[in-house]
Amino acid sequence: MLPPRQQQQPGSLQTSLSLASSDPHMLPNAQEPRFNSDNIHESPTESASSRETWPTADAVTAKKLVNGKTENDSTEQPVIRRLSSADKITLRDIVRERVDVISEKMHRLPDEFLDELKNQLKTILEGNGGSQSREEFLILQKFVQSRSDLTAKTLIRAHRAQLEILVAINMGIQAFLHPNISLSQTSLIEVFVYKRCRNIACQNQLPADDCACKICASRNGFCNLCMCVICNKFDFEVNTCRWIGCDFCSHWTHTDCAIRDGQICMGPAKSGAGLTEMVFLCRACNRTSELLGWVKDVFQHCAPAWDREALMRELDFVSRIFRGSDDPRGKKLFLKCEDLLEKMRGGLAESTACRSKLIFFQELDMESSTSLENGEGLVAPQEACNRIADVVQEAIRKMEMVADEKLRMFKKARLALDACERELEDKAKEVAELKPERQKKKVQIEELEKIVRLKHAEADMFQLKANEAKQEAERLQSIALAKSDKSEEEYTSSYLKLRLSEAEAEKKYLFEKIKLQESSRASQSQSSNGGEPSQMTYSKIRELLHGYNVPSKADSQPNERHSFRTNP
Repeated sequence: MLPPRQQQQPGSLQTSLSLASSDPHMLPNAQEPRFNSDNIHESPTESASSRETWPTADAVTAKKLVNGKTENDSTEQPVIRRLSSADKITLRDIVRERVDVISEKMHRLPDEFLDELKNQLKTILEGNGGSQSREEFLILQKFVQSRSDLTAKTLIRAHRAQLEILVAINMGIQAFLHPNISLSQTSLIEVFVYKRCRNIACQNQLPADDCACKICASRNGFCNLCMCVICNKFDFEVNTCRWIGCDFCSHWTHTDCAIRDGQICMGPAKSGAGLTEMVFLCRACNRTSELLGWVKDVFQHCAPAWDREALMRELDFVSRIFRGSDDPRGKKLFLKCEDLLEKMRGGLAESTACRSKLIFFQELDMESSTSLENGEGLVAPQEACNRIADVVQEAIRKMEMVADEKLRMFKKARLALDACERELEDKAKEVAELKPERQKKKVQIEELEKIVRLKHAEADMFQLKANEAKQEAERLQSIALAKSDKSEEEYTSSYLKLRLSEAEAEKKYLFEKIKLQESSRASQSQSSNGGEPSQMTYSKIRELLHGYNVPSKADSQPNERHSFRTNP
């Protein structure tokens, strides 16, 4: 079984995967992990196997953050001093007072004061103050764990910072105080009441995978996906021999814890009765899992990606696992690990050591095959019969399982087929019911098409008649216009003629009148002067004749009479 499954939840923290062993005495060269903020050391309730790990940052950045925090603290002091004594609260107030009372006070406090409270708790959890810090933490944790009013219902009313402080004290993990961790209030409450894994990188609902074993059911906050069955601690190591997984129940155990508690020991080999090999006894289900094949799988899948330090650490784990092995194969593996460790300390390249280890596993498999072919490891006839019977029974059991599975699949397929047939029958009935309707619709469509064609023919006929009527109207209009122009000309001509005759008659009338006047004047002149009319009289008569205004053709209008103007 490969190393633990570190399942990343959506939005979970991406973490570094390099931690020290849970047994610091076994790995003297183990290094403390580095963080992207202040260095976070082991909390009083968490061993090295449960340290919080964060994305790696360089020491300069960490130093700047520390200096920035110091400067901020110095600048924030005047703000804190301005708070009244009634408004100030301490960590002990938070763990002792009612949730709603503290929440109301914290809503009135500035963020700088709340950050200072978190920093105080971080200092206590880091344990820099020695026994005094540990005693203070134990007092705070005792207050929190002894309160019966801290339930999911009451914690909903808690202030965010108040809830983070309570969770950090109850779990003993300062990761919940880190500014880069942003868990929802619901998640924090579930962690506090042991309904969610306290591992920031896991965050699974508990019990994980709905496991109902006695360990998952009896241990508050235990997660079988990332925590050790023995020490109840978690870390983020993957692709390593540091964790051993059970082949049956999938619970995990630290290799150091298994060695310390005697869970790794010699046990009956699966290859046959009378043979023993190094096995792992799972505390969760009390069944054994062989270790040599597990180590081989880990190295074959993961060793090419290890660096020098990781490879030496893994070789040391395997060496300690098989140190007390009585199995020849286990002894060879132990000696090979010790030899490679010695050579690597002398300067052997990690790539060469890794290749040598993989070749060793291949040779080990070949030796096992050869020994079986050469008749080594022969057993008594009764034992051989028992083995054959076991194999036959196992084969029969597997065949029965396969047969049951095939029968189940056949029944499922048969049910699906019956359902499809019923559905086809229903569809056929629906089709049969729809056929008359379809025929009726078809007849209606044909009738509508006939009507449409008839209407199109009528429209074409009316359009033709309309075109003919339009042409006839245009022809009649042209004729009417021509007749109108001709009648206008005839009317104008007759009118002008009539006017001309009238003008002639009037002219004639005027000439007669003039003559009469001249004769009357001449008679008067002769009677008065006794001689002929003077030259002045004749000139006035000519002016009078020329002074008549005869109307032109353009000025003539029907049914109008123009009168002549005479000069005065």
